Amino acid sequence: MNYRKNKRTGDRISEIGLGSSCIHEGGLSEGVKVLEKAYEGGINYFDLAAGDRKAFDIFASGLRGVRKNVFYQIHFGADYSKGEYGWSLDLETVKRSIDMQLSVLGTDYIDYGFIHCQDEHSDWITYQKNGILDYILELKKQGVVHHMGLSSHTPAVINEILDTSMADMLMFSINPAYDYHHGEYANGSVDERAEIYARCEAEGVGITVMKPFSAGQLLDAKSSPFGKALTQHQCIKYALDRPGVIAVLPGAKNTREVEELLRYHSKTEEELDYSVIGTFAPPDAEGKCVYCNHCMPCPAGLDISLINKYYDLAKSGDRLAREHYNSLETKAGDCIGCGHCDSRCPFGVMQSERMTEIADYFDNYSD
Repeated sequence: MNYRKNKRTGDRISEIGLGSSCIHEGGLSEGVKVLEKAYEGGINYFDLAAGDRKAFDIFASGLRGVRKNVFYQIHFGADYSKGEYGWSLDLETVKRSIDMQLSVLGTDYIDYGFIHCQDEHSDWITYQKNGILDYILELKKQGVVHHMGLSSHTPAVINEILDTSMADMLMFSINPAYDYHHGEYANGSVDERAEIYARCEAEGVGITVMKPFSAGQLLDAKSSPFGKALTQHQCIKYALDRPGVIAVLPGAKNTREVEELLRYHSKTEEELDYSVIGTFAPPDAEGKCVYCNHCMPCPAGLDISLINKYYDLAKSGDRLAREHYNSLETKAGDCIGCGHCDSRCPFGVMQSERMTEIADYFDNYSD
């Protein structure tokens, strides 16, 4: 397992985490085995926007003994009063739900307390007006909530809440379908979504990824909006390559599914290559680097995708991106203009021209 650091909190988080939307489907015994297998495989981050109240009994049985070694992402607004997941903006309902979760889990603290499911501007207004935000802040003051997070599918609302500087983590739906205008939660343009990734990276806000497979649609050519199937591991790689992303949080209802997720780190570069998405990229994605590495290897030894990433981040205001760029052994100015990358890029990026642009930018960079 590889781990990434949340810049704001210092927490060391596994690249692959686990969601809880379907863990209850296999029953208590199988659910506990799922968590044990995940923990043994190095997973230490768990999202608890569960699909059913039964999930909390599973977590209590499966992870209570190692609670201090794992991180729980708990949502203020997820309601389980009817058993299955529900969403509420009523303060007393939220309080009862949080009390229930802490009691069943057998814990007295929340690692990441999330402002939950803010998809509309009106949601955020109501969340504040009804006192739910103040409730989280009070629990944070008491030390019950260690850090705050935000879950949303909407870039405009995300930016509005990030402007408050309260969130240390963002849970966002990231996959090629949503990034390319396909699916129920494909909110925002290609650029607007990319700007969220860059902003989080620049401001040190970690991103945990929900719906990495677009609810499974991307894994089946018949249901994929592109008519082509991707593997789970290609989708995970795609999400982890976005700036700001710390962990991908797919669900699992049995140990076989956990084992398959954990095989990610044993896959070859060819098996993880998701450049096929270039064949169905929309017009507004044409000519934009997605850091897929399909252009590699570079005859001059440039890490083309990393150079592009540092450039995009620097332009978005990330001061550390320049330092990271300067630490590279070979930089954009070392490009020999052979055109190898241009001919291989599935997104039509003229990388040789872009290297000149990037070199000029960093040569003339000033704060």
